[in-house]
Amino acid sequence: MDTVLHALGAPRRRDILRIVRCRERSAGDIHRALGDVTFGAVSQHLGVLERAGLVTARRDGRRRLYQARPAGLEPLRGWLESMWDEALASLKALAEAEEARGKGRRRRAPAPRAGRRRREPHERREKR
Repeated sequence: MDTVLHALGAPRRRDILRIVRCRERSAGDIHRALGDVTFGAVSQHLGVLERAGLVTARRDGRRRLYQARPAGLEPLRGWLESMWDEALASLKALAEAEEARGKGRRRRAPAPRAGRRRREPHERREKR
């Protein structure tokens, strides 16, 4: 999972993943789509993504075609979901405990008195 996080840490690599998400693209196509990146940099980014298992590459004559590999994100997705599940379980337990404590007693905040504004602590006058 560390390799995946490292690969996704660079905005350019995330851009490349978006480009190859729906269909195969050659390194040249990716280079042209990014515009302001050298071909060598695109090639290095593709290597990082391939080693992380986030893209697949296949040869087509002299070209290499790249496509996103969604299964490469599964370890990260599983980790994030487990953290989300734990957070939701904690929230549920807190809500249930709060409900059990307050069962039968509903507290209401007192209504403000008409015509009077509550003063902030720094506005209060000292008693003489």
